[in-house]
Amino acid sequence: MIAMSGGVDSSVAAALTADAHGRDACAGVAMRLYSTAEDAIRSGRTCCAPDDLYDARRAAAAIGIRFYVYDAQERFRARVIEPFIEAYAQGQTPNPCVRCNDHVKFDWLLDRARKLGAGELVTGHYARVERLGGRYRLLRAADSSKDQSYFLHGLTQEELALVRFPLGTLTKTQVRALARQRDLPNADKPESMEVCFVAGTPLPRFLEDHGVASAPGEIVDLAGRVLGVHDGVHRFTVGQRRGIGSGFKLPMYVAALDADRRRVVVGTRDQATRRDFRAFDASWVDSAPVPGTRCEVQIRHRGKPLAAVVDASGAEVDVKLLEPALGVAPGQSAVFYRGDEVLGGATITAS
Repeated sequence: MIAMSGGVDSSVAAALTADAHGRDACAGVAMRLYSTAEDAIRSGRTCCAPDDLYDARRAAAAIGIRFYVYDAQERFRARVIEPFIEAYAQGQTPNPCVRCNDHVKFDWLLDRARKLGAGELVTGHYARVERLGGRYRLLRAADSSKDQSYFLHGLTQEELALVRFPLGTLTKTQVRALARQRDLPNADKPESMEVCFVAGTPLPRFLEDHGVASAPGEIVDLAGRVLGVHDGVHRFTVGQRRGIGSGFKLPMYVAALDADRRRVVVGTRDQATRRDFRAFDASWVDSAPVPGTRCEVQIRHRGKPLAAVVDASGAEVDVKLLEPALGVAPGQSAVFYRGDEVLGGATITAS
């Protein structure tokens, strides 16, 4: 069973799988996640909308495999879009791609694959799975510029036993070349780097169109002194520099957001950095690390891995950074690595 989004990556993953197992043994499945006439007209682009599903169907036909579509719009709205909007209203910076993988894509796809008796669930993610000593390891992709292991940290041992990532050892250039060699219709289709359901709409406008009030408030320093005003906490994220205002003696960064009091707290770069933080709702690829484990933590998908010491207790993790970091934003995922291996991840809290 192959998850197909209509993009070149999942199409090449499908072609490689069909080459390995035979076309009759493979089936492509696409998920319609988000598509309304209003947003399609406004943004000019949606995620897994009819055009993308058409591209996926054409790719499946070119490869010669069966193809099915699952309408997951309500599931996606309830589990990804609505929590995304609510998180911003509370002064957090959520990661919708992590939620989508955990709560929409993999849980349904893996359940369906098991019910159909499929031996593998194949996706076009750039990551690797390795079996060592009877256990499965989730690893970064060979192409560091395309690595997506950050978004996959919620996968368990049981799930990794079934999941396959054929692109994990390839570069994007190689993937494009394979697509052209096989005359796939989406070989040169551009990829999007933005939040799919927000598309071309400015984020503040999207949030306000979906019920987040544009409530003015104060910009204050760490001592509580009022430095200016703003048009809504949802327009800011921790670590941000631009958009705060001018006239300060030193460059100012967002150090914290207080949605209840409608306050944006700012400080110098040093004041806005953190040496420790707490995260909750932890999940581990194998088992929780022992207290005092040294590893690296990534607080954004494209962020630099930071040396850290972690103490995990139940679903909570205390993280001590060995050097201060800017942009430790509540709501974002903290993903823990040992070299290329993903240990697990959790959601950063405000405290």
